[in-house]
Amino acid sequence: MQDEITYKLLKSIDENPAQSQRELSRQMGISLGKINYCLKALKDKGWVKAKNFSQNPNKVGYFYLLTPSGAEEKARVTVRFLKRKMQEYEEIKQQIRVLQREAE
Repeated sequence: MQDEITYKLLKSIDENPAQSQRELSRQMGISLGKINYCLKALKDKGWVKAKNFSQNPNKVGYFYLLTPSGAEEKARVTVRFLKRKMQEYEEIKQQIRVLQREAE
């Protein structure tokens, strides 16, 4: 799983554990099947737990909770994701400088 997806999924779960997979799918802009696959992978790694809850008698859902190791991984993924985005930012700044010189 890519760091970006892992970061966004762990962050979203941390902020709102009661989100459904469908809500996570819409929020992140990825398919429901991929959300299901990613959540399973996070559960298999021990970073997320799923707990049953009932909002009403006809509907069963899950809370997705970060485990302590999930919170640690979220911190590590955040640092890696930030470093990558900063590198991309520097590369884009360089491309802009080159384009500006070409345009002059």
